[in-house]
Amino acid sequence: MKFRWKALALAVGLAVGAYYSLQSPFRGFEHDVFLQFPKGSGTRAIAQKLADAGVVRFAWQFWLARAIHPRTTVQAGEYRFEQAASVTDVFNRLSRGDVYYFSFTVPEGSNIFDIAMLLESEGIMSGEDFLKAAAKLEGFLFPSTYRLSHSVTAEALCQMMNAQFHKEWNKLMPDQDTDVLEVVTLASLVEKETGIAAERPRVASVFQNRLRTGMALDCDPTVIYAALLEKRYRGAIHRSDLDSKHPYNTYQHRGLPPGPIANPGASSLAAALHPAETEFLYFVARPDGEGHVFSSNLASHDKAVESYRRARKAR
Repeated sequence: MKFRWKALALAVGLAVGAYYSLQSPFRGFEHDVFLQFPKGSGTRAIAQKLADAGVVRFAWQFWLARAIHPRTTVQAGEYRFEQAASVTDVFNRLSRGDVYYFSFTVPEGSNIFDIAMLLESEGIMSGEDFLKAAAKLEGFLFPSTYRLSHSVTAEALCQMMNAQFHKEWNKLMPDQDTDVLEVVTLASLVEKETGIAAERPRVASVFQNRLRTGMALDCDPTVIYAALLEKRYRGAIHRSDLDSKHPYNTYQHRGLPPGPIANPGASSLAAALHPAETEFLYFVARPDGEGHVFSSNLASHDKAVESYRRARKAR
């Protein structure tokens, strides 16, 4: 009888000790730990990964927490562990899906080369991988802030950005017969020419007026984009760039370029869909740098250009 009581007491003691161990905070790592649990991960694999990383002391502790809550679902995803936590706390985080995300912001007007450089500089992914995935999506990767995990792939990021583009495009309620590629291409030129939202309908009107009259668009950002595509851009536009016969060079080819040269934001898309009604054919930066001077004839434009050059020389 005494043996049975001793055995029972020992069993109770072990159970209490085991349960207590689930409530005791533990931190067996020095720096923040990021762990990825794919869909379908079993309890054994999760427990071992947590123990190997020093998030829990022993794998069996997580098994025990799982046994206490057999119907609770553990959520897949990436998790960040920063401080000491009990096994119960760790289990609860995984069960409620407290998945780790970080923010990645794509500025308006970024082209795929800009985005690739940003991704690589922030250590998110290879710029080359992104360029491969985004090769045919220029203009259709909406500039915004995205919540990402370290496991995000270039393809998944492109899908996310393209889905956001379609969401924003539908908000603008374009006509069903609207040529999406043409509008997005025009919007990308507008986006690269001015960062002032109020000016964008006027900039769009200049390009529309030039297209209607058969004038070349003479858009500097298209020259830069052509050089980027040919991997010869040197940080400034040279005479050889202006003389290039590349299809994107709107100094050498009339009409819109074959496709977008950047990823426009909502206001540039709206401006391309609804340009202002003007007779403007030219624009140049104001001498004070606050926007542009718009002109409907070459003589007025030449005066505005001269004013800009004098101001620039004076500075």
